[in-house]
Amino acid sequence: MSTYLGAYGRVALRRKSDEGEKTSIVNTSDINVTARRFSFDFESGFLISGDEVEITSTNGAVLEFVGTDGWADATKRNSGKWFIFVDDLGGIRLYNTFAASLDGELANAITLSAIVSDIPIRVKVENASSRLLGAVTSYEINTSREAIDVTALSEEFRNQYSGLMSGSGTISCHWDYFNTSAETGNYLLQLILRTEVGSEFDAELFVKTENYAPAGQQNELNNKIYYSISGVITNAAVAFQPDAVVEVTADFVTTGPIRLRTGTSALSYLLQENDDRLELEQDASSYLALEQED
Repeated sequence: MSTYLGAYGRVALRRKSDEGEKTSIVNTSDINVTARRFSFDFESGFLISGDEVEITSTNGAVLEFVGTDGWADATKRNSGKWFIFVDDLGGIRLYNTFAASLDGELANAITLSAIVSDIPIRVKVENASSRLLGAVTSYEINTSREAIDVTALSEEFRNQYSGLMSGSGTISCHWDYFNTSAETGNYLLQLILRTEVGSEFDAELFVKTENYAPAGQQNELNNKIYYSISGVITNAAVAFQPDAVVEVTADFVTTGPIRLRTGTSALSYLLQENDDRLELEQDASSYLALEQED
């Protein structure tokens, strides 16, 4: 019998929004070229620093206000995807990487250009990559299935039918609001306040991670076992006291299939004709993997 330690688990989150679409207008006066900052009308909580957004002009006009350094081939188009930093006044800076968008520094922001006419736009939240949730202290996931009583008259024993499955759980982590390499506990607090696009997320809750195995089980070193879920934050709390680390606790319920996945071999990637891996958009360090059987 092997004994596994919970200290080797981890939680990976992917930002998600099923209603993340907003139409607005970028006016000529909304662009500050020097500060590399622009704005448009949107409700508080619609966008959060670190979000990846797709901006598209609704009239087919080229997004002239985005500098050439914001395009992979330096050619401006009517639609593009960037990571954003949102300041306290609702101003937005565009970045090519997630880490830079959390930092929000002027020097790393994409340059902006002045425009001579207003551009109507549609903004949609698009997040393709999963990122580790930093400083997780514990998590719990519960799965349950409804039992439907189908006992008929004259039957001697009660008969039950298996119904729908549901899940719920809790994630606890140290509070942090600035981490350029991972999602932070502060994001969970922000997530529940997103009235415009909802508090949905995708998560991978690892029971066993790769590069870890108990003594004498080195053949299991690269195996991984994790729950794959989609969920909604239903409650988020922050515990603050002078003699302890500030901690965030978030309760969630699942909103779709709950899968217990097992990876016992190296990932297979979808390849191009030249045998190069397909890179995920806006994240050159991640590749499109073929889904394997559980």
